[in-house]
Amino acid sequence: MHTPSEPGRPPLPPAFVDAMSERFGPRFSLAQAVRAHHGHDESHFPDALPDAVVFAHGADDVVFVVDTCRAHRVPIIPYGAGSSLEGHILAVRGGLTIDLGEMNQVLSIHAEDMDAVVQPGVTRKQLNAALHGSGLFFPIDPGADASLGGMASTRASGTNAVRYGTMRENVLALTAVLADGRTIRTGGRARKSASGYDLTRLLVGSEGTLGIITELTVRLHPVPEAISGAVCAFPDIVDAVNTVIQTIQLGVPVARIELLDALTVKAINRYSKTTLRESPMLFFEFHGSPAGVEEQARTVQEIARDHGGLDFEWASRPEDRSRLWAARHDVLFASLNLRPGSRGISTDVCVPISRLAECVDGVRADIDASGLIAPIVGHVGDGNFHCVILVDPDDPAEIAHAEDLNRRIVERALALGGTCTGEHGIGIGKQDFLLREHGREAVDTMRLIKQALDPHDLFNPGKVLPPA
Repeated sequence: MHTPSEPGRPPLPPAFVDAMSERFGPRFSLAQAVRAHHGHDESHFPDALPDAVVFAHGADDVVFVVDTCRAHRVPIIPYGAGSSLEGHILAVRGGLTIDLGEMNQVLSIHAEDMDAVVQPGVTRKQLNAALHGSGLFFPIDPGADASLGGMASTRASGTNAVRYGTMRENVLALTAVLADGRTIRTGGRARKSASGYDLTRLLVGSEGTLGIITELTVRLHPVPEAISGAVCAFPDIVDAVNTVIQTIQLGVPVARIELLDALTVKAINRYSKTTLRESPMLFFEFHGSPAGVEEQARTVQEIARDHGGLDFEWASRPEDRSRLWAARHDVLFASLNLRPGSRGISTDVCVPISRLAECVDGVRADIDASGLIAPIVGHVGDGNFHCVILVDPDDPAEIAHAEDLNRRIVERALALGGTCTGEHGIGIGKQDFLLREHGREAVDTMRLIKQALDPHDLFNPGKVLPPA
């Protein structure tokens, strides 16, 4: 008999264990180490282990799992790469984790139509490797080498979103298994359609609570003819943000604009062995024709100069750009290195671009008043920025203090017409904020959709929707 991972949790039904073992053999595991791996993500929330893990190899496996779990009322938690930041893959009510990472085939590439069909376990790096030589690439870059199924489930975006959009704009179609075992196909390869309800957008961002994605059709983009990068330091963070605002308002088609405050720059200098000026800084990347890239960069350089920009430095060589963006992607680990042994509570607000300077300046004041260590970094080209609040994971009082700071940051963003999450999703960490942002009626409507599609609340229960 299986011993539950949490005191008081009933064991999995023996008939369920027998059915899963017979179907999957060694791909079904009750082992503590396997469960522990799947009960941990990159968030600050305590680990929550599933009672078992199954590794799916195809859509028929997913259908079998859903049917068996429904028959025995066992919760199902979809798992991709485990890189989520809001507790999406934690088994807060036990149950079965279905690991989709081995469903990792690039099924077809349609270069002429600029799209690709992939299984959910394909990662962005894997897809771009498969596209090598095609003249196309997949631009959504959340930092971690996340699975595309997970990225769709959380409506991920990242550094390139200011030019190429988020997963919402780049998923054309998907196939998903619903809680009653039916498989549905949403969307299509046509670039537009006015046919019926937009079920693709319903499932993109649903965080595994409405369906389990088994296939995606994603939009591809031409590899730019020329790419150039630059970094620019500023006397203070408001000058840097005002540079971003003016750049966007003038319609400069910049591909990436990343903000790092002085503490973040200090952290990556230590961690990545860079030698950047330790002051607020913007990282830019420009895509297009050689003449277009040069024109974009010159325009931004003039804007930056008007706002006190210092040391505007080019990074035209691929190795220099790679070094800069690798340092940017390592910000979480660099920040944690500022306080060894700490965990990071990552905030994720997004505001209208015209309110960005006001919001960032106010958040910086909130951090200073709190006494906590919290570097600021963000994809500010679309108004999205983060704080990594460093806490002692064994100090409940400090965690509560950090969560209070996070709440103040969210309230500030909402008051400025923003959102509690630009890209990380709701998970278990932002359910109260969902209600504040959308109101009772809208959240109740979301709950009706959940009840209609998953009446037994088996798909990733305890996530997204606050308790009724």
